[in-house]
This record gives sequence, C-alpha cells and structure tokens, in this order.
Amino acid sequence: MIGSGTQAAPRIVRAPPRMPALADVWSALAGVPDPEIPVISIVELGIVRGVVWDGDRLVVKVTPTYSGCPATEMINTLIRESLAAIGVADVAVVNQLSPAWSTDWIAPEARTRLKGYGIVPPHVMAGRVDVAGISPLRRAHVVVPCPRCDSANTQLLSQFGSTACKAQYRCADCLEPFDYFKPH
Repeated sequence: MIGSGTQAAPRIVRAPPRMPALADVWSALAGVPDPEIPVISIVELGIVRGVVWDGDRLVVKVTPTYSGCPATEMINTLIRESLAAIGVADVAVVNQLSPAWSTDWIAPEARTRLKGYGIVPPHVMAGRVDVAGISPLRRAHVVVPCPRCDSANTQLLSQFGSTACKAQYRCADCLEPFDYFKPH
C-alpha cells in the first residue's frame, strides 16, 4: 500500500548503556561498608583488588580476608547493588585468592577507625612473611594495646574472636574484651 498515506513504524535506536568511568566505579565501591566492620569500606579494607571493563561487563576482583569468610556472598551482593545504583548493569565479581589478602592492605585511615570501633588494627608487616600462626613455638610475643585505654597489659583469650580473621584479647587494666585483627 505504498502511497496510501500510512507510514512504517519508526525504527527505535537505543543508545548503548552508559559505562561509568573507573573513578566513579571506585567511588561507588568506596561507599560499600564491610558487613562485619561497618566503620570501614571494602576498599579501605583492601579486598577490592581491581576493576576493569571487559566490553559492556565490569569485572571486579575481590580477595576475601580469608578463603572461608562468611561475609563473601554479602560483599558480592553489596558490590553489585552499589554498581547498579550508578548504572552498571552487568557485573562479574571474581574472587581472587592469590595473592592472599594481607592486613598490610588496610588503608591507614581505616586503622584509626578500627581502633575507635574497638578492634586493634594489626601491625604493618610488609616485606616479611609471618609464620607466627603456624606453631605456638614460633609465635613471637606481640604487645597488643587495648583500644579503649591504650594499656599494654593485655592477654590473648582465644586465637579466634568474633570472626576467624580476628583474635580475642582482654585488657587486664580496664577488664574489657576486644578483637585484634590478626596480621596475615
């Protein structure tokens, strides 16, 4: 029916999805709190190891604090939600176990907030391998100061605190228990 006055439906051309700049992606991830320690973000904790666009898919590499961390799935969900909020539709969260996460990756400003939260930040150990956890005979005496009163008069109660990546201590002066982020 050419010439009868009817026109074909216009062809709709959709714009490709907007791909936020990597700086915006990092900003979104920096707003994701660690589910177990909400005073620091997953970026400050050092578990986000990299972000890269692979075509229209954003690949986020994450190294959990330890391979059996129960918060891993929640962290992956929070990553996807935060990135969806800035328009990233396709996200692949890749758990990268090597190299293993190290407490040296915790940002300096996060260490201060950890202490205020009642968790003693670990000593920075970059450049050497810590084998202290392998055997009690190899464990050097480490003074872990109380995050509440700064006393050095503390004692280890358990190698495992509120989570497996922390040890449980008690201050002999103020008698308060506290967690210590185990260096590894």
